Amino acid sequence: MMSMIDHPYAFPIAVLTLILLPMRGETIGVCNGRVGNDLPSESDVTDMYTSKGISAMRIYNTNGAILKSVQYTDIQLIMDVVSSDILNIANDKNSAFGWVNDNIVAYWPQVNFKYIAVGNELIGKEDDTQQYILLAMRNINEALNQFDIKIKVSTSVDTGILACSYPPSNGAFKILAQNILDPIVKYLEATGAPLLANVYPYFSYAYSNGEIPLPFATFMDSQGYKDGPYTYLNLFDATIDSLYVAMEKVGGPTVPIVISETGWPSAGGYGASIENAKTYNSNLILHVGKGTPRRPGIQIETYIFAMFNENQKPEGVERNWGLFYPDKSPVYSINFLL
Repeated sequence: MMSMIDHPYAFPIAVLTLILLPMRGETIGVCNGRVGNDLPSESDVTDMYTSKGISAMRIYNTNGAILKSVQYTDIQLIMDVVSSDILNIANDKNSAFGWVNDNIVAYWPQVNFKYIAVGNELIGKEDDTQQYILLAMRNINEALNQFDIKIKVSTSVDTGILACSYPPSNGAFKILAQNILDPIVKYLEATGAPLLANVYPYFSYAYSNGEIPLPFATFMDSQGYKDGPYTYLNLFDATIDSLYVAMEKVGGPTVPIVISETGWPSAGGYGASIENAKTYNSNLILHVGKGTPRRPGIQIETYIFAMFNENQKPEGVERNWGLFYPDKSPVYSINFLL
């Protein structure tokens, strides 16, 4: 999860009425991380999603208990292929067929699968698995086609793949990442699937040595900066447009971006507070229907990280991204009704 990016200056509920299909039509989901030993059961979590009106969920593995619990609900799902499965799926079409049969077909159409994410934040790292992502994507797509099931297949990246993000018009991938992403972006362009991106203005702010103003990171800036004809009032938009420009350079001018993770921690590090987390996520919800300066009016499908604080993650901010405590009480109130 998450990384720092190069940027200008360094680069819910009592009211948590979680209507995650707001009136303008954009989807706002919540990531369902399970790295904790005190979390509610999978069925209880799904009950929370439905009772709060949360219309989309991301899960990070093929958790059968979650998949059973979301059957016959309206919850749209992003489901990850874990990194340890990617090599077999890439090298063996029978493995891909088996994975799809066991984890998709067994629950289809009672589960509303929206995207399959082949790997999470593997690209641009010192991890050989990234070399097999595209082939795994192709094999999963082929297996889905055999079952006549239409689900978009992609991969999830973090913003550490960017060599340059300021100004956004200079957006470019790092060489290591570009070598992997070039054919993946072209494949996404051909299939109509989005790139899934984890975007965390918090980390850019926290590691900027004071160069990134808090208002710019939390959608509270009224001045921002100019980049040619575009005015940027927040780091979220600037980061997304940097990714758009970088994709254009490798042959993906029409590939959409889905924000597969974003959020702000409520404790555990510099700038991590309940107040800042509430400000960021509240303003995020109000903002995503507007698009970015380069894609105005194009709603940004967004997944907030995360549903719960997770006590088995590393100490510090990693444990404090939740909208809820494990006892199901809200960390702060936030209004998802626009």
